[in-house]
Amino acid sequence: MATRSTTPSLLQGPTAKEKKYDRQLRLWAANGQKALEEANVLLLNAGAGVVGIETLKNLILPGVGSFTIVDENVVSESDLGVNFFLAEESLGHSRAEESSKYLKELNPEVNVYAVHDPVEVYVSRRDVLDQYNLIIVIGPSNPLSALQKVSDYALGRSIPLFYVHSVGFYSHFSVQLPSQFPVVDTHPDPVSTQDLRLLNPWSELLDYVHAKTDGLQYLDDHEHGHVPYLVLLLHYLEKWGASHDGNPPANYSEKKAFKSMVQDGARKDNTEGGEENYDEAVASVLKSLNPSTISGGLRDVFEADDCKLLKPDSANFWIIAHAIREFHSDHGMLPLPGALPDMKAKSADYVQLQNIYKSKARKDLAEVARKVRSFERETQRKSAVDEQEIEAFCKGAAFVKLIKGRPIQVPDRSTPIDWTDRAKYLCQELQDEESLLPIYLSFLAYDKFFEHSKEIPQRNDEAPAIEQRGWESFATGVMEAAESFLHSLQTSVDEFDTGPCKAKTERIVAELGRAGGAELHNISALTGGMVAQEVIKVLTKQYIPIENTCVFDGITSKTAVFKV
Repeated sequence: MATRSTTPSLLQGPTAKEKKYDRQLRLWAANGQKALEEANVLLLNAGAGVVGIETLKNLILPGVGSFTIVDENVVSESDLGVNFFLAEESLGHSRAEESSKYLKELNPEVNVYAVHDPVEVYVSRRDVLDQYNLIIVIGPSNPLSALQKVSDYALGRSIPLFYVHSVGFYSHFSVQLPSQFPVVDTHPDPVSTQDLRLLNPWSELLDYVHAKTDGLQYLDDHEHGHVPYLVLLLHYLEKWGASHDGNPPANYSEKKAFKSMVQDGARKDNTEGGEENYDEAVASVLKSLNPSTISGGLRDVFEADDCKLLKPDSANFWIIAHAIREFHSDHGMLPLPGALPDMKAKSADYVQLQNIYKSKARKDLAEVARKVRSFERETQRKSAVDEQEIEAFCKGAAFVKLIKGRPIQVPDRSTPIDWTDRAKYLCQELQDEESLLPIYLSFLAYDKFFEHSKEIPQRNDEAPAIEQRGWESFATGVMEAAESFLHSLQTSVDEFDTGPCKAKTERIVAELGRAGGAELHNISALTGGMVAQEVIKVLTKQYIPIENTCVFDGITSKTAVFKV
C-alpha cells in the first residue's frame, strides 16, 4: 500500500512582477497593467526638454512597454543643471541617447529607443507615427507646422496626443483625444455604484424577503436585529404600497413619512443593544429609493451613431454598447452589477442575499452576451468580443463616459484661432481675476513668437540698454500675439472687457521672459507627474482624463483645467 504524504501542497505566492507592481495593480488591476506594458509611447522633445524626460520617468517606473525619444539637441552645460538623467560625461553627446541610457536604469524591462533627428524630419517620414499608441510633444514646437502635422495625423489615426510646455514658474499641457474616446472603467465612488433595485425587485429577491419577514414581529431580539436592511426596506415598501395604490414614496415628504414608518418598526428595548439594521435602513431611504435612470455620459453613448448603426469593423465597445442599449430598451433598466454594500446581518443571510444578487447579475450578463453574439453574426465579424469585456461593461455601464476629443490649438501667423463654441465660456473665465487662463494664452503667444524669432532673450534689468532691446522685442511680440487671441475672443462675445486680462498677461509674459525659455526642475518634475498620470489614464482607459487643457502656476501653487 502506497504511503500517503502528509505534507500539504505549497500555496503559490505572488509572482515577481506582482510584487514589483503591487501598489499600482491595486489601482488599475491586471488588465490596466497589461495595457500599459503593451503601450508604445513617442516623445518629441524640444527646448530644455526636462518636462518630457520627467514625464517618461513617471511612465517607465510603472512599466510602460516601449518609448522612443526624438531629440536633435546635444547635451550642454545648461542641461546638466536641470536634467537629472544626464552626467558630465554626457556633454557633447546626443541628448536623446544619453537620457535614454539613464532612464533605462529605472526599469530594465522597458524597451528604450533614441533618435537624434530634428522633430520635423522624423515626423515627415511616411507612416512613422503609426507604430505608437500615444504621442507626447514638448514645446516650444519649431516649426509650428510640425506640431500641426502631428496633430492632424494623430487625429486622423485616433492616436492620443499630449502637448506640454514648461517655462520658469509656469507650465501647461493639452490633451488631444480621438473624436470619440469611451471610458468604461471610470472608478466611481463605491457608494454611488450601489444598485439594489428596491423599486424594481425580481421574483427571487421578493421570495427571499417574504421568507425572512413573514412573522417579523415574532422574531427574537437577535434575529430581529440582524434582518438585512434592504430586506427591511422591501418589506416596508410593500406595506407602504398597500395604502398608496402600489406606488413607492416619490417625493421628499413621502420619503420622510416612509422613514418614520421604518423607524417605528425598530424595537426600542432590544436586549442585544439596539437595532443597527433599522438605522441603516432609515439612512439609506433617500439614496436607495430612486427611479432607475441613466447618466448623461451613457446617454451620449446610446445616442452616438456608432452605437445605433453597427458595422463589421465596429469596435468592441460599440458592439457591447448596442447590446446594453437594447437591454435597457427591453427592461427599462441597465444590467444589474450584482454588488452588495456591507450591512448588519448574519453571515449566512448575507451570503444568501449576495448569491441572489450575483445570480441576477449573471442572468443579465448572459442576456447581453447573447445580444452581442447575435450582432456579431449579423455583421459577420471575424473576431468575437471577449466575455470579460462584456462583463466589465455590464458592471460599469451606469458610469461609462464618452469623451469627445478636440484638436489642440496651434497658433498660426496668418489666421486667427477659431474658438468656435468655447468663446463665451473662455471670456467668462477671463473675467475672473484669479483665473489661470491668461497663462495658457501667454503660452500660445510664446509659441507664435518663438517660431519667428527662434530665440527667447532672458530679461536682465541690470544689463546694458542695447542688450535689453531683445527682451523688449520679445515682450512686445508676445503681447501682440496674446492681444490678437484676446481680440479673436472679443469679436465672438459682446461686451468683453480685455483690460484686466491684458494687465495679467503682461505680468505672465514678464515671467516667461525672465526665465529666458529655461525650465525649473521642480516645476517640470511636478508637471511631468501630472502629465504621466493623464497618460496612464488614456493608455489603460481607466479613470477619466482631463478635458482638455491643464495649467499650473508655480508662483501661487494653483492648477486649473479648461476646455479650449
